Amino acid sequence: MQLFNEKNCVLCGIGAQHDLCALCAEHLPQLPTAHCPVCLWPVPTSEICGACLTKPPAFTRSIAAVRYAFPVDALIHAFKYRGNLAIAPILANLLMPQLETTITLPDVMIPMPLHPIRLRERGFNQALEISRYLSKQLHIALLPDSCNRIKHTPPQTGLPWKDRQKNIRKAFDCKIDLSGKHIAIVDDVMTTGATLNELAKILRRQGAAEISNWIIARTIREINPIDPYTP
Repeated sequence: MQLFNEKNCVLCGIGAQHDLCALCAEHLPQLPTAHCPVCLWPVPTSEICGACLTKPPAFTRSIAAVRYAFPVDALIHAFKYRGNLAIAPILANLLMPQLETTITLPDVMIPMPLHPIRLRERGFNQALEISRYLSKQLHIALLPDSCNRIKHTPPQTGLPWKDRQKNIRKAFDCKIDLSGKHIAIVDDVMTTGATLNELAKILRRQGAAEISNWIIARTIREINPIDPYTP
């Protein structure tokens, strides 16, 4: 018999104390423990990777809850494309443990903007829904209308890195003064980081001193269980 304080796990459907049962939560796809603190790419020393050293991105660091793989990808897909907004706080809660141990929290949060055309098609901005929950839990100011996506671009999925950079170039606009501020950009998935970097460039121009990416899931190649730092 299910107790009154129990829920059904969103993944397996078994009664649980939280949205995910202990077994499902334990088996979520994790990032390698040692990774680049800037882009989250696996590196054995946990130091800044060669790519970020050679061409530093505009953002300072990235924090992600999990790796983008099954069943996390299915949860995010149901949230974004099926309009299951109840999944937003579940995804946000996956990120909370990492954020609660962050040494310095940001001054404000900015959700990744959607172009008005995409917003009308989807009906909501998934990054904003996640941000709302995080803002309430962490008591950090949310600036949902501070930046705009002014260029309607094709989806980044499937594009090579160079094409992703070109595709997203000059896609954002921001008018507010962010002088000296530590900003957290919130988004659901980080793949190459091109979109996050383009928005971070705009925030830097507006005076942002520090930029953290808060991401639910980071896309990484298939993890080799013997050596996670080589394909």
